[in-house]
Amino acid sequence: MNYGFVKVAAAIPSLRVADVEYNMTQITNLITEAEQQGVEVVCFPELCITSYTCQDLFLSQLLLDKAEIALMQLADFTRTLNVAVIVGLPVSFRGVLLNCGVVVHQGKIVGVVPKTYLPNYGEFYEMRWFASGGNIVGETIHLAGQNVKIGTRLLFETSTYRFGIEICEDVWAPVPPACGLALAGADLVFNLSASNESIGKHTYLKSLLAQQSARCLCGYVYAGSGFGESTQDLVFSGNALIYENGRLLAEGKRFDISPQLVTSEIDVELLRGERRRNTTFSTSVVGGLAQTSMTTYATLPVSQTIFHDTEMKLSRAIDAHPFVPRGAELDSRCEEIFNIQVEGLAKRLQHINCDTLVVGISGGLDSTLALLVCVRACDKLERSRKSIVGITMPGFGTTSRTYTNATNLMKVLGVTIREISIADACNQHFIDLGHDPEVHDVTYENSQARERTQILMDAANQMNGIVVGTGDLSELALGWATYNGDHMSMYGVNVSVPKTLVKHLVVWTANNLAEPACKQILLDIADTPISPELLPADSDDNITQKTEDLVGPYELHDFFLYYILRYGFSPKKILYLANEAFGADYDRGTVRKWLRVFLRRFFQQQFKRSCLPDGPKVGSCSLSPRGDWRMASDADASAWLAELDDE
Repeated sequence: MNYGFVKVAAAIPSLRVADVEYNMTQITNLITEAEQQGVEVVCFPELCITSYTCQDLFLSQLLLDKAEIALMQLADFTRTLNVAVIVGLPVSFRGVLLNCGVVVHQGKIVGVVPKTYLPNYGEFYEMRWFASGGNIVGETIHLAGQNVKIGTRLLFETSTYRFGIEICEDVWAPVPPACGLALAGADLVFNLSASNESIGKHTYLKSLLAQQSARCLCGYVYAGSGFGESTQDLVFSGNALIYENGRLLAEGKRFDISPQLVTSEIDVELLRGERRRNTTFSTSVVGGLAQTSMTTYATLPVSQTIFHDTEMKLSRAIDAHPFVPRGAELDSRCEEIFNIQVEGLAKRLQHINCDTLVVGISGGLDSTLALLVCVRACDKLERSRKSIVGITMPGFGTTSRTYTNATNLMKVLGVTIREISIADACNQHFIDLGHDPEVHDVTYENSQARERTQILMDAANQMNGIVVGTGDLSELALGWATYNGDHMSMYGVNVSVPKTLVKHLVVWTANNLAEPACKQILLDIADTPISPELLPADSDDNITQKTEDLVGPYELHDFFLYYILRYGFSPKKILYLANEAFGADYDRGTVRKWLRVFLRRFFQQQFKRSCLPDGPKVGSCSLSPRGDWRMASDADASAWLAELDDE
């Protein structure tokens, strides 16, 4: 199965100017390599059959004849191949010469797309030889022995995806052809290019292509001329770039004299999910530009054989931690998230004009991050840190490590400290309920969580304050919160921060904002096992109740959450992606087990998310019932779980 992925390639052959036979040998060699690698569409550079830098030789009938014969030979060469090939060559049409991209598949010339925008400035002089094909729509040409559709409004369709073509300068235009192609249904756009190098141009080009693929919510494959073009005045570096919705999937090596085949897999299912979700895109499809022009697009079939017997092996990397960027980007991401949290709380604090911020401090990651946000918000508003009331509420499972970290952290941060034990209150509650405290069931655990929330709420009333919530996005997804316990607050600063990122935020704060004494405490908190500490510690005062032993690894759950919430992927596809991402750490059975747990809890616990308090959205995923996620509390998970049973 391909799970919606399409394997594509940007091919950069070594060329000789006006040597069609040599160029064809290089092109067919790369086509053979693409076929062997299972590539479904391979794109070559602009005018690759003749080379781009032929200049006035384009006016030679001999060169044009050789190019057409080469196209005929190429069609014959592909007769038994499954890969669709896009090549560039000059095409004579009604007395003018067009710079064209041509799709060839299994012996058939499927369609011809002329270049719309011809650069005629600076080093470019294309209008000397070529005419724009922008106004050619719904025409037919006899080319290489076949009658073929020609025009700029052509879509090429297989059983699983659609693609369109633009050529070099087209993508630099104010309204590139790719925009119309995408609105007409093209999932992928291929650009045949011959753009020379100059200082700074490559960086700008990558930014341009990233933005174009993001704007059109499409896959974008760019193949630029390389070694072999004339260096009389210009140098061509052989740019090969593959994007998916703004993300660079693969790129070639510039200034390489060897031929290159740069491949990756573009997730068409992901792109279509983004388009369905993005109402601006859908509005553009049913109105505006598309309303007047979409009917003029012709769809040409490409009858590829799709293999379903085995899973596609991806060459692209699947990030095991999609919420956590790598390298320097992690620091900038943490800084931005922290600032969003602080800004949100500062506005709420200013608007309510309360006297205090009340936070329950457990010595765990979530309450630590919430406290740090409170401190920075007060600093920002020039309010005393003493207006933050940190309440530690030791109970039956509190260990000396978490208790000490909680109290020491509050001391070094200079907030007001209150300690209120919940033991006596919970024991009295057990008596009132007639519950045996030796029975460590859900009543035993949740009584503690609700007692703590009652203390926080009443303390906030007592001190004209608000309770700042500490629960994170991952806990909300799993329903790992006591209803009307830690589930509730007046403002939840961590509500859209996933668990895998909370730890990094605390470490980032330790390394960038904290004083040495505070840093040491924060780093120890980051190393503490995740636990609600609702069950008694062992004889050595160690945490016995570890959350990930009960509900599964948070890194897996955050992975599942990302792909369900962001893209709506099926369980089978998520399992496939998780195995690609975590194959070295978890076997397939383990991943399936925890995915079942996630799905079951995600559906069953929606009622807890339907009444969430306010909190700032920090990323592309949120479970706010007023924002990104609206789901019936009684939605049934049977179909999702059954798909895993059938896997």
